Amino acid sequence: MRSRRTLLRQLGAFAATVAACLAAPAQAADEGYRFSPVNQYGINVTAAYWNPIIAYVSEKSGVPLQLKIGRTSADTTAYVLAQEVEFIFSNHMFSPEREALGWKTFGRRLTPPVRAQIIVPADSNVTDLAQLQGQDVAFPGQEALVAYKFPFAQLMAKNVAAKPVFAGNMDAALAQLFNRKVAAAGVNSQLAEGYARREGKAFRVLWSSGPLHDLALMAAAKVPDKDVKAVAKAFIGMHSDPRGRDILEKASQQVGLSVEAYFIASDGSEYAAYRDFYRTAPPALR
Repeated sequence: MRSRRTLLRQLGAFAATVAACLAAPAQAADEGYRFSPVNQYGINVTAAYWNPIIAYVSEKSGVPLQLKIGRTSADTTAYVLAQEVEFIFSNHMFSPEREALGWKTFGRRLTPPVRAQIIVPADSNVTDLAQLQGQDVAFPGQEALVAYKFPFAQLMAKNVAAKPVFAGNMDAALAQLFNRKVAAAGVNSQLAEGYARREGKAFRVLWSSGPLHDLALMAAAKVPDKDVKAVAKAFIGMHSDPRGRDILEKASQQVGLSVEAYFIASDGSEYAAYRDFYRTAPPALR
């Protein structure tokens, strides 16, 4: 009798496990879509900026979004390439191979143009790119288009064989720079200026690219058009709603952005400079 009761308990436990597994896909669908912004800052700062924004967008659009970020920007982009997320804030998808994946640009953040730069601390003895020959130079990661690929292409064009050090995100790369662990850093000007304001640091620019647009809001091809339109409308209308504007302003303060940084519509045509880069970049950076 006891063995029968034990068997029934085991069968019940097995059935419960199977039911839980079968329910998992439905539960995942109920949780909504995953939103992955590139790790421009450390994980805590990235979450402090984006969580209030996506909570607002989820409520306003009726389309639930949840933040999904990796430990590094490369990890987060790996989620995108593995099709584990449905919405992104990125400039990593403009190479010909990745554009073929079908990501659709529907918006961008309205900020002054950003520039790819190579910088040193304000009191550094380095005054010319040639002095970086053989030196350690920090970058966020190999996926960072503005902060790594543009600057490193410039170093290669000048035949400067610097040693790249990948820190995982922009904040970590700048921390290495100002802690004197590297001679210079490749940066996104917007992020470097924001970090300098937050941390009370000063730097000099050794090289700067032409103006580039801030990152793009994009949706995966598999997301239904009605959901993309609802999410886009919530992002783009956020600054016109007093509550949305307040959330944006407070989030921007977390990362050193202007309170005027908000989201506008985009069809992706503004990103021609990124596409042009991939047409002319050294093969190692494509």
